[in-house]
Amino acid sequence: MLDGPSRAPSRAMLYPVGFRDEDFDKSIIGVASTWSMATPCNMHIDGLAKQAVNGVNAAGGKAIEFNTITISDGISMGTEGMKYSLVSREVIADSIETVVGCEGMDGVVAIGGCDKNMPGCVMAIARLNRPGVFVYGGTIKPGCHHGNDVDIVSVFEAVGQHSAGKISDAELESIAAEAIPGPGSCGGMYTANTMASAIEALGMSLPNSSAQAAVSEEKYMDCFDAGAAVMNLIRNNIRPRDIMTKEAFENAITLVTALGGSTNAVLHTLAMASAAGVKLSIDDFTRIGKNVPVLADLKPSGRYVMMRLVEIGGTMPLMKMLLEAGLLHGDCMTVTGRTMAENLAKVAPYPIGQDIIRPLSDPLKKDSHLIILYGNLAPEGAVAKISGQEGLSFRGKARTFDSEELAMHAILDGQIKKGDVIVIRMEGPKGGPGMREMLGPTGAIMGAGLGKDVALITDGRFSGGSHGFVIGHVTPEAFVGGPLALVTDGDTISIDAVSREMTLHISEDEFEARRKAWRQPEPRYRYGVLAKYAKLVSSASQGAITDGNL
Repeated sequence: MLDGPSRAPSRAMLYPVGFRDEDFDKSIIGVASTWSMATPCNMHIDGLAKQAVNGVNAAGGKAIEFNTITISDGISMGTEGMKYSLVSREVIADSIETVVGCEGMDGVVAIGGCDKNMPGCVMAIARLNRPGVFVYGGTIKPGCHHGNDVDIVSVFEAVGQHSAGKISDAELESIAAEAIPGPGSCGGMYTANTMASAIEALGMSLPNSSAQAAVSEEKYMDCFDAGAAVMNLIRNNIRPRDIMTKEAFENAITLVTALGGSTNAVLHTLAMASAAGVKLSIDDFTRIGKNVPVLADLKPSGRYVMMRLVEIGGTMPLMKMLLEAGLLHGDCMTVTGRTMAENLAKVAPYPIGQDIIRPLSDPLKKDSHLIILYGNLAPEGAVAKISGQEGLSFRGKARTFDSEELAMHAILDGQIKKGDVIVIRMEGPKGGPGMREMLGPTGAIMGAGLGKDVALITDGRFSGGSHGFVIGHVTPEAFVGGPLALVTDGDTISIDAVSREMTLHISEDEFEARRKAWRQPEPRYRYGVLAKYAKLVSSASQGAITDGNL
């Protein structure tokens, strides 16, 4: 790219951006920043990127900083704009791959904040297979309302309380004003913190990168050290696919399970594995989850925000517990150039008396909360998040809605009653398009006090902040004729987390009659990025990727 007389024009383009003669003999490292003022999750990442640049340069490389996009789920949630959310994961992966590939960079440090950033960055690193390190932008510090920790999910649930007449306009606005005090990703074990933890367990982040405050000396050092780490990977010829093995993905699934992480981990882990050329399926979550307990008492199902885990040592003591119990593969390589077991060797246990992480002998749930369901409503699978607090089964009558907005209106209007199974369809990867998250409906259900009394099924997905008896990622999705499209109001639906089945209780003859009568609706978008995405995207059970069938 830069060597020899014929490449003089290429060198000429780099002198004005700060290169000197000696820099052309160095490894060129791209620092991919997701900085944006569109969301507090990413508003500080420009400063973190500068630290990564300094780390690369101090270690003998030459850094080139560049940007990619981010969007805000918290702002767009419940609107048409949310359809771009999952699409942004693909745009981020494509854009980082494009810049690093075009410019002939030798390695990459990628820094992500909001939750699609993380898998998008790792997918690009895996596709390129050039030495790379992912850095998590860090978790937000909690807001405080009447002496209690609050976050963005508190606001969504307050909307439900407000619609039920439980709080006033002024109280709702007070919670909204206090929930997000500064930079960082959403503060519970929601999708951002889930994926940051998964990527660290995967070996693609430096130790404890997933459990640091966004604004902290530790996070600045994490970024600086990442710059040095990528140079070490180049010297030792350790590439992402040397790290991102099947066993490493099993480590990621194990930690996500122990933390009680987001259902989105299923979607994103499958996508990252595909980019790395690793065969992973939704059934691997069932296989691993049978042996891994839920140990973390973290929001949304638990009591604590992520910062409380940061304060007692982060995720590393938990990983050491899992390793000592034989639940992690300790011989997996990581971006430190050392194995997982070597990274954890000197990690101290959690302080005595803490109750955020339970001991293996007294788990919150003895096996995984992420339940893969099949049955005549989901012949290719669906994903449930069952903490145990909701019960292990549900049976009720269907209330069908062909969009999130229609369902939300019914919930806020008091039309949903105890025993209803809310079915929100035409929200899948192709049908939405974009597979919107349903934090609005689930938050409204919880706020209205119906969390244990109704179930919600969708071919869309859920925010990591969603909880209750909720099942998403139903495949095949309704838009392509999946069974969810055939449900009518009043049908009986049963959900059993023990047998892992979701059943529509109608006769096979009735099923067949409805199939014959069904007609595929017209696409909602015919041009632009959403139309392109709908044509390319795979099913949710394959990670909703756009490059898998090319």
